[in-house]
Amino acid sequence: MKKIMVSVAPVSAGDKNIQPEKIADDVYRCYLAGAAMVHLHARNEHGALTPNLTILKRTVDLIREKCDIVVEISTGGVSDLTIEERCQPCYAPWVEANSLNVGSVNLGDSVYCNPIKDVRFCVKQIFDNNKIAETELFEVGMANTLRELDEAYHFPRPMLIALVMGHDGEMPATRAGLDHLVSGVYDNFYKDDVIWGYTEAHRKNWELMEYALETGAGSVRIGFEDSDYLSPENRVDHNYMLIEKATEIIRSKEMETMSPDEARTMLGITKKL
Repeated sequence: MKKIMVSVAPVSAGDKNIQPEKIADDVYRCYLAGAAMVHLHARNEHGALTPNLTILKRTVDLIREKCDIVVEISTGGVSDLTIEERCQPCYAPWVEANSLNVGSVNLGDSVYCNPIKDVRFCVKQIFDNNKIAETELFEVGMANTLRELDEAYHFPRPMLIALVMGHDGEMPATRAGLDHLVSGVYDNFYKDDVIWGYTEAHRKNWELMEYALETGAGSVRIGFEDSDYLSPENRVDHNYMLIEKATEIIRSKEMETMSPDEARTMLGITKKL
């Protein structure tokens, strides 16, 4: 039976009241519902991105008291931080994976800037600190850039790739858009060398996630960072309700969710809690 890695991204970019205890409780319930990984950003108490890891470390410590979910911390997000500041989570020993952005793109009214010199710096920090990279692709040309980076830095196999759709200004969240991104990945990499996943901004239904699973996705990311919709008419107050729904859909496809340790084995993460 095929197993899917479910990642929860529990904190909305618009959240202005960061409460580590509340986040940790919700993440634990997501873990119980089938999440193997948690995706977080370093934020201050008012939700702004920051190089200061104090609140993030408190949040991860509280999560670790409850469960062994894989901890992934972002090196991205639209902000005025320098790349050196964005890479601070790469140095933390309690971080197992980092998200990696390999190009610039319009996101709504903002421009998400990732010049290639910054990308190269970020790749080096991730690998020099023995972290796993999850590369986020917002446009098909980024798959070509990732291939060029792989030729220079030799990414470990399998490569974890998140196909991100649905933001204003980037690849639309449609079947055709997903097919286009997947084709771009397979034009540049052997299928056995990659695990690609689904991430949909502003999701209101589950149709594209179902299509992604049917067409080969090995991971899905769900959570308030992307959407709090359980259905077009129903928004929820807790991430675990979304994870429960995602798990239900995965099982309806005769698949199962991975445990954190199964995800670590797949990605080659040495367990360090």
